[in-house]
Formats: sequence, structure tokens, C-alpha cells
Amino acid sequence: MPWRKNDYPVSMKNLEPRVRNKAIEIANALLEEGYEEGRAIAIATAKAKEWNDDHPLHHSHGDEHRLKREGGASNLHVVPCKDGWAVKEEGAVRARLTAETKAEAVEQARAWASDSNKSAIIHRKDGTVETAYNYT
Repeated sequence: MPWRKNDYPVSMKNLEPRVRNKAIEIANALLEEGYEEGRAIAIATAKAKEWNDDHPLHHSHGDEHRLKREGGASNLHVVPCKDGWAVKEEGAVRARLTAETKAEAVEQARAWASDSNKSAIIHRKDGTVETAYNYT
């Protein structure tokens, strides 16, 4: 059963809304992959908290460059774009790659994520998370 912003597992009720929304998104993706509800909730909650720690709500453009200089991990996202699909690092304005097909973008994102111990997060056309490949 997919969860929504106002209909989610009771175990997520004490999460701050930003974290809860991310946890719901991740849990729904895990359910689609066939995970059991309890396991999906636990994984999604942990990953959403980790995501929140890694992605402050407000940061300056300089912070993005500082994190990259210091080797901060930024996951890769495969997202729809006007020319097909793009691979973008979290927080980046420009894509590292644009591809005509989603399969091409996913293949490259997974390779880069694996090489750099990051995650490749694959989105649907509507922007929601479809699946994630964790290489950390």
C-alpha cells in the first residue's frame, strides 16, 4: 500500500515533516521493489534521516563547492530533463551527463556511483524516486 503525505505508518509520526516526506518516498520505492512493509519502513526511515543530515535545508552556493573540495559525498540522481534523462550530483545545477534514454543515464550513474562509493538514485518522469543503488 503506497503511503502519502497525510497517510503514513504510525512509526513515522514523530519525524520532522521534511524527513517524513523523504522516508515515505523511499518506503514507497522499496515496496515497489518487493520489500516487506516493516523492512521498507525501517530502511526508509534510516535513509531519510541520513539524507536529511547530508542535505541541510538551506545552504549557500559556496557550501556546495566546499563540500566537493573536502571530498563530501554527493549522491548521483537520474532525473528527467528536456533532452531525455540527466545524471546530476545532489545540489549541482548542471548535469554531469545527459542521455536520450533512461537506461543510458542509469548505467552511467551506477558506474560513477560504484567507482566513488556513492548512491545512484533513479527517479521516475514525475520526479519521485523509483529505486536507489547504494555503493557506500
